[in-house]
Amino acid sequence: METKREDRPGRQGKRRKFTDEFKAGATRLVLDEGKTVAQVARDLDLTPSALSGWVKQARADRSGGKTGLVAEERAELAALRKELRVVKMERDILGKAVAFFAKENA
Repeated sequence: METKREDRPGRQGKRRKFTDEFKAGATRLVLDEGKTVAQVARDLDLTPSALSGWVKQARADRSGGKTGLVAEERAELAALRKELRVVKMERDILGKAVAFFAKENA
């Protein structure tokens, strides 16, 4: 039976935050102790999707990037994407300014 978010105690639409130590411990249970993601998620009251994301990241970090982006690469990618959004916005504003002044001088 599926339960709604508001039916679960402690989950009233608020996003929970977890420490890096908690995430490391949870991923250690999956990677080192051989427990399943579903089992650990159930035991720790986590969503399986959140835990599997942590496990995927931990695998990438452990393999040195062979199975995905390591944490530093993820941070760099996020920063570059943010910078790209800003540059695109600046480009669009400059383009509109050029068009405005070209129309005004014509």
